[in-house]
Amino acid sequence: MTAMHAKPRTFRSPPSRARGVGLVEIMVASAIAAIVIIGTVQVYSDSRKTYTVHEAESQLEENARYAFSVMEPDIRMASYWGLMKGSVGIVGAAAQTSAAATALAGTSATACGTNFSVDLATTLEGNDGGYGLPCAAFDALPMPSADTLTVRRASFTPSTVAAGTVGPLRICSTRLAATVVNTAAGCTAAPAGLVSDLIVHTYYVDQDSARTAGVPTLFRKTLNATPTFQDDEILPGVEDLQVQFGVDPTGTSGIATQYINPLAAGALPVTAQIVSVRIWLLLRADSQEQGFTDTRTYQYADRSLANGTTTSLTAAGAAGKAYQPGDKYRRLLVSRTVMIRNALGT
Repeated sequence: MTAMHAKPRTFRSPPSRARGVGLVEIMVASAIAAIVIIGTVQVYSDSRKTYTVHEAESQLEENARYAFSVMEPDIRMASYWGLMKGSVGIVGAAAQTSAAATALAGTSATACGTNFSVDLATTLEGNDGGYGLPCAAFDALPMPSADTLTVRRASFTPSTVAAGTVGPLRICSTRLAATVVNTAAGCTAAPAGLVSDLIVHTYYVDQDSARTAGVPTLFRKTLNATPTFQDDEILPGVEDLQVQFGVDPTGTSGIATQYINPLAAGALPVTAQIVSVRIWLLLRADSQEQGFTDTRTYQYADRSLANGTTTSLTAAGAAGKAYQPGDKYRRLLVSRTVMIRNALGT
């Protein structure tokens, strides 16, 4: 018989079981993920807050630049009278301390005070710590502790109104004489003569914007073509305007040796000249910022701690006091000194 050979046995190891993820690993991974998420949210939150702050500050700075771009060239050209050097001898001009001018100026001659629009000898004047003008502000709510500033001059560019048009007050000038007119008919033609619009601007702060009540706003009262005065909104968010005049007491050097609070017409000594104007603007953000409180004390111009403090610029007796708002609005205080090109009438 043939021997039968047995088949060799093949031994297989049992399949290994896949090792699962334990509870500890899950908890550790969850904790790490939570930390990463919390960190990411915190970074985003901080970045968002920083962006919001920088955006508000940038907007305030941009607003300040715009306000100065309107005011500075206007102030710098005070006492410019076309081809005439100085306002002495301009026919038709009348001081505010004199009798009412002729009907040439219409209602504008008395709307904001007697001869207010034609007092060309007073090229700069203002009210200290109050509105002070008899003509109403935009909505009869001027900021009671802010200053005002009035500028009088001729327009730098020649008048574009046709010679026979009766309307805006103008300065008809040559190098020898000048006259206030309400029509350019009869004025000497260029280049021997020049016809310029009469510019009378009064800057002030109102408690309301034309669009939104409760938003303090920089306004400008402007002599228009009627001629009467209209209120033009320049910039919302301006909470305060303070002004000081740089004065040359001798009226000959053109150098300011002292800065004084704004004066009404006729208050400056005859020999003295205003040769520069220093202005302060306090700007406020559009909206309140959560998590922020303005704890600063603002001292500028004649606002001083020596006079006490106020938490509201509309409060009675707030003029001259340091300002401590304590609210959630961001603010920017800016100042600029403007030299008067024609201070000595040259």
